[in-house]
Amino acid sequence: MQKAARQSTGGAVVGERSTTQQKPLDCQSGQLALRASQLPGPQALSKAGEGSACARAPPPGSLRRRRSRCGPAGRCPRVWGTLRAARGRGSRCCGVPSAETRPVLHDRREPSGELSVPRGWELGKTFGVRAAGLLPAPGIWAPVADIRPDWRDRPRLGGARSSVAVNSAGSASGWKMDINREAEGRQPERRSGSCLRLPAPASAACICRLQSGCLAARIRSCREAAYKVCGSALPGIAAAKEPARRTCCGQGLPRGCEQQVAAAGSPGEPRLLLPFASDSDPAPVPASPRDASGKRPCPEAAPHLAPWRPGSDTRRAVVVGRGVALRLESSAAFHSLVIRDGGRLVFADRPHGPPISLRVRYIMIHDGGELHIGSERCPYSSRATISLYGRATEGVAVEGFGQKFVGVGRGGVLELHGRRPRSWTLLDKTLHPGGLRHGPYSSEKRWGSRGLNLRILDAGTARMLAAGRFDTHLRPGECRRLLTFLAQQPPGAVVAAAVGDSAARSLTPETRQLLRDLLGSRFIARLRYRQPWALVGVLGGDHLSTAEDRREYDGNGTTGLAVAQRDFLTYDGTCFTVTAFSGWLKGVPHNGFKVEVSKGIILHLVDEVASWLPGDRIVIASTDYSMHQAEEFNLLPCPECKSNQVKIEGKPLYLHIGEVIDGIDMRAEVGLLTRNILIQGEMEDSCYGQNQCQFFSFDTFGGHIKILRNFSSVHMSGVELKNMGQQILGSYPVHFHLAEDVDGRGGYDPPTYLDNLAIHHCFTSRCVAIHGTHGLLVKDTIGYDTLGHCFFLEDGTEQRNTFQHNLGLLTRPGTLLPSDRSQPMCLAIRSHVHGTYIPVPSTDCMAVSTFWIANPNNNLIENAAAGAQDVGIWYIFHRVPTGQSEGRYPEGQAEHTPLGVFYNNRVHSNFKAGLFIGKGVKTTRASAEDPREYLTVDNARFRPHQDADPEKPRVPAVIEGLIAFKNNDHGAWARGGDIIFRNSGFADNGIGLTLASDGTFPTDEGSRLEVTRSIFVGESSNFGSQGGQNSYWGKGANGEYRTLPRNKTFPIRGFQIYDGPLRMAKCTFRKFTPTADRYSSAIGFLMKNPWQISPQNNVSQILMEKSVGLEVFFGRPGQWFGSNDEDGDKTSIFHDLDGSVTGYADTFSGRADNSLLQHPGCLTVPRWNGRLCTGSFAQLYIQARHPENLTLSIARAAYQSHPLRLRGVNRAAPYQQYQPVVMLEQAYIIHWDGRAPEDLILYPINFNRGDWLRVALCYPRGAVFQVLTDIYQRRTGTVHSVRRYLAAASRASALSRTGERLFYFDRASGYLFVHLQAREARTGHSYCSQQGCERIKIMAHMSPGDPWSCDTNPFPERPAAAQRPVSQHPSGPCRACGAPQLAITSTPSVQYVKVQIQSLSSMDIQNHTLASAFIKINDTLLLFRRRGIFFVVLDACSGAVVSRQHFATVTAENAARAVTDYVQTAIKERSLVLVCSRGAAAVVGSPEMSVFTRLGSAKPIAFHKEGSFAMLGYKGQAKPSWIKVLNHAAYQEAASLQHYVPLKLEEYQCPANAAEPLPFALSQSRSGKSSAEAVVSQG
Repeated sequence: MQKAARQSTGGAVVGERSTTQQKPLDCQSGQLALRASQLPGPQALSKAGEGSACARAPPPGSLRRRRSRCGPAGRCPRVWGTLRAARGRGSRCCGVPSAETRPVLHDRREPSGELSVPRGWELGKTFGVRAAGLLPAPGIWAPVADIRPDWRDRPRLGGARSSVAVNSAGSASGWKMDINREAEGRQPERRSGSCLRLPAPASAACICRLQSGCLAARIRSCREAAYKVCGSALPGIAAAKEPARRTCCGQGLPRGCEQQVAAAGSPGEPRLLLPFASDSDPAPVPASPRDASGKRPCPEAAPHLAPWRPGSDTRRAVVVGRGVALRLESSAAFHSLVIRDGGRLVFADRPHGPPISLRVRYIMIHDGGELHIGSERCPYSSRATISLYGRATEGVAVEGFGQKFVGVGRGGVLELHGRRPRSWTLLDKTLHPGGLRHGPYSSEKRWGSRGLNLRILDAGTARMLAAGRFDTHLRPGECRRLLTFLAQQPPGAVVAAAVGDSAARSLTPETRQLLRDLLGSRFIARLRYRQPWALVGVLGGDHLSTAEDRREYDGNGTTGLAVAQRDFLTYDGTCFTVTAFSGWLKGVPHNGFKVEVSKGIILHLVDEVASWLPGDRIVIASTDYSMHQAEEFNLLPCPECKSNQVKIEGKPLYLHIGEVIDGIDMRAEVGLLTRNILIQGEMEDSCYGQNQCQFFSFDTFGGHIKILRNFSSVHMSGVELKNMGQQILGSYPVHFHLAEDVDGRGGYDPPTYLDNLAIHHCFTSRCVAIHGTHGLLVKDTIGYDTLGHCFFLEDGTEQRNTFQHNLGLLTRPGTLLPSDRSQPMCLAIRSHVHGTYIPVPSTDCMAVSTFWIANPNNNLIENAAAGAQDVGIWYIFHRVPTGQSEGRYPEGQAEHTPLGVFYNNRVHSNFKAGLFIGKGVKTTRASAEDPREYLTVDNARFRPHQDADPEKPRVPAVIEGLIAFKNNDHGAWARGGDIIFRNSGFADNGIGLTLASDGTFPTDEGSRLEVTRSIFVGESSNFGSQGGQNSYWGKGANGEYRTLPRNKTFPIRGFQIYDGPLRMAKCTFRKFTPTADRYSSAIGFLMKNPWQISPQNNVSQILMEKSVGLEVFFGRPGQWFGSNDEDGDKTSIFHDLDGSVTGYADTFSGRADNSLLQHPGCLTVPRWNGRLCTGSFAQLYIQARHPENLTLSIARAAYQSHPLRLRGVNRAAPYQQYQPVVMLEQAYIIHWDGRAPEDLILYPINFNRGDWLRVALCYPRGAVFQVLTDIYQRRTGTVHSVRRYLAAASRASALSRTGERLFYFDRASGYLFVHLQAREARTGHSYCSQQGCERIKIMAHMSPGDPWSCDTNPFPERPAAAQRPVSQHPSGPCRACGAPQLAITSTPSVQYVKVQIQSLSSMDIQNHTLASAFIKINDTLLLFRRRGIFFVVLDACSGAVVSRQHFATVTAENAARAVTDYVQTAIKERSLVLVCSRGAAAVVGSPEMSVFTRLGSAKPIAFHKEGSFAMLGYKGQAKPSWIKVLNHAAYQEAASLQHYVPLKLEEYQCPANAAEPLPFALSQSRSGKSSAEAVVSQG
């Protein structure tokens, strides 16, 4: 054995693998007998010459590395687990096993344990044989064809290049180690190649027939049976050209082996790809022993690991090489660490020992090197930290990796597995600013507050009820006002008092006595001049619990502070402290009050979070418009917490919603930022050097992790990454770089994944970058407070990646790409534009997104994009692949690729849009023709088709279960077709949803845009909170102040019609009400719209709830709308199929001044600025050339004095276009504001066969015409069915002889008359017929001096054609309208019941403020007309009403006992309890009622006399987070609450048979229900 000693400058070689050469093997009976013990790894067999003896294996490094493919003649693929033909004259590649037989080599042993191979073969480099210990059912890997054969000359996704399949990896060392591992009974660490695992059949082998003779492998089974087997090409895959032929040889072959087989190497067909050869031939990695269960033990416990305590030396470059396996047992620091050639480094797991920290400039893992911290089976339980240090200006960059990195190269293994706590969950109870429902309170005064200062608070909610200052020092009358003030306060209220300056001179003895009696003061009777005094007590409460303090005033101006402080408990269990203080400091009086949470704030979460530990750090996402309202907290010990609760240190500044509001799940995401494995970049205190310091004050040169193709195994879970990434392309926190297929298709088993990572405070770039990589799983990963696109697909080739249950929030702009940049960055970074071009930020840049999806064929499941500077999730389209992936697919493929799975994702708190589908990137370099920078945001269209082939049928892109709220501009914006949104929720967005068509006609063919089963909310009950860069705070529609999108005057729209055609069905709209500042409508239109609008915008089964004040709005001139005079503004229209929006079935709604829709049967709706008309409508598309800048005037003959003027779509095109909506079977007159165009094309759009128009066009009287008709195929750009129109003798013949193609030009009037009729059938959403677009082309020759004015009306004067008038009887209630589900939530499996409780105080009844007290359960309204307290009880598992009870508290002497008995005995366990009051006095016989603690109140209820009370409670073993108690005094607003209560939660412990609601259960669904409420009068 020879051991090579390798020297390294400035470093040390920790270990090298042994390079022992194989001994010659003996020949026995013409065969090579290999004992399993002699085969440490895969061996190669080569054909020896005639009569040759056994030869030796070639020395390591003697094999020339080749790509794993079938190449030119004489080169065959390397084989793994099967035999390969020897190189020689006339040799070719082996055939591919057939799908029927799938012959695979099984290693069968002789009884002696020897492996038999044919005579005449030697150990070499051309055949591969598995060694001992194969799995019971070995298999082969065959590639999968994933592109069309006609693109064989382009590089292929998934590792295919040229015309043959190529491994995605091809690492010799990686393959060798895999074979060794499998040979030793272990699972390979990786599987390479674009392959599919095929099951192994019975004992067989696949052999090539060479020109020189037949070869066969004889496999001896335990039954001594010999076979000679051949396979055929996989069926169903045709070769691009005729393949070479070969046949099987030998006798007695199994049936089916006599057929010819296609030669490998034929373009476009799958092949056997089983390579392992390379330049070097590393020794096998020692096998990890297995336990009794057959599983590998924890890596840290492997017996061959040597303990390692290297210490700290930042000058040393460490190499862990051949034959070295180390267990790092203490912290260390190096210059660099390289793990290669089978070396292994494992972090010791010592849960009770000190944490291990490794500090290094970089770590490089390649060629069989392995780094392990824990494993999937044995997560690391200690704490480990890898710190990457170094400044950008220090050190030398490593080629391909740069500086400050963890790099995984060819054959490298990176296995990092920490504890896997729950990554993130949702807040289950609203967290208010300061932790209190009504917020914290703080007040401090100095001069100007002389006298007694008082604050009155509600002891059950900590709400400030009243405040007053009484100058009892100088004003004697103030004592009476003080007594009156106290008499107005409800008993049980908290009173905080503090002296300002002095309060003693005029404070009468009677007042002092009263304060002592009411508040239990011990010091007020002897209060003296300028004496500091503070008190916190309960009005009429226990005097022993009063907190009071005083200080003596000695005249020196500094007495210190008298501080009184007392804790209280709210009804929901929150502990809060009331503090009052008074004193003198440096001659200045001080007094003030504080109300704040004490003993920490407990968060209620949806999921169990027992894995979150004290000291961990969490982030709570914003639930408002500004992403900057996200807040971080440390966790405190909380022995009293349940498994779904944690206690936080500190107090929130903003409101974080924890419930379903108005049917939309707005619960804040709560993410855990702490993991026990930490990889971090060491950062400087401030920005320096060339690190974009003009934009950032902090250091942006962090660490990064980069994984290259051909790695052996990479899995990361339970890892925290902090201060990672750099402002350098390719240096991202986690970066898979051109790794190709990393799942089973690429041979990786288990597939590569990132799971449960926390990537945060990466003030550098990105979170996870997937570049030229396919099949990666990114799951349960958090990206928080990062720069640039967070979850990022780079070149547009990336496919089959899955993002599942990830959370991204606070995504800030970065500098790397134009789309990353903010406005200042966009204008300042101009090094890659052409010439002096100045970028336009709004169109070139400003697109930073949390999820940047550059290819639609990826899966997004249950993710949350909870705050980005621009967009939450952006599907962007690369017309051609960019960057290093150029040429990987044909032009336009991404735009035609079907969408992957999009399910149950959340987007909120984004500025531009929550979800954006559309746009692309510029794929050419900057030039004089287009000076914009490469990868600038550009235009693109999404047109998904089967197999990405536009000749095949469309495949709808389904957006399922999107939740979009509090996005400043759009909840979602999508352009293309077909695109379907369903089961989605939109709330508090500037615009809820906009669907834009594939393009403007004739660019697209008509596509399907649809939204169904969805809920739209205008201004929800989530009022938000000021601060955190929220720009707009103003009055909402209900009069309460709230945060607002875009601007206080911005016209809020639920659904915006952009162009069409589209369909909206079974949707619910609520809370769209205009205010004095802004219009707010359920349905609106694109403002300042120059584009066409389709009359095929169909709506049906729409539910407009009573809270909708403006159903539709067509706009008015003014702010935001401008002149409201663009072509699209004038032609806005939609079709109400069933009258669910307009009240009249089968009506078209258009703008009130659009005379093309007008007829005597129309109705005007002034509120909408709209008109309702019946009739049949379509579009007339007009193209005009020479000139292209005319204004068109079109009028219906019956209303010729009211023309519609259209300016056309102003765009860079060689023609102008106009697209008016027209009523069919009518006559129209067309004028121009100049001489008519020389070339004119008329297209009938949305015409069915037989639909027609008559058109008169004004021309100069001397014009000469050529009129043609043809059919234009947009897809192919071809024209067919060309026919010439003939000149008719009269107008009547031209217009009446519809079977002929005639035109008539009346020189007297100057009008050209044509009859325009559709002759072909149209189907579906297509604008035109299946044959193409029928059109008439008019070419006019006009002399320059010809006059062009025409008579007013060339058609006979006659009244407007009779149309069916709009019905005088509006449509009745729609029983199936609206979204069928009650709420759109992130837990769609959970059913909800909507509960609303409205109580009334006696004052409300006297003033008739509200009509009645009620409880509303879904759509059933229970009215209460008698005074008292009402109980309604629901079964918590089914939602059924099981009990109702009324208690007349005013007259019943035993009311308290009766209520107590009812709650304790009549209400069963697992019950939702709804309590409402109407003018109820205090319950007779009991100042407090403790029985309500059985329903979830944290303390007994003390009812207010003549007040109001509402409660949503639960009786059972659990205490759900949704319990609410409102107990208001008479002078307060009436108690009112609304909540969506979840049914059948696990904590209810519902029986198995509770799935079926009881027969008298109230509806949980809107399906089949009337829009009218079911009213039940109670009492």
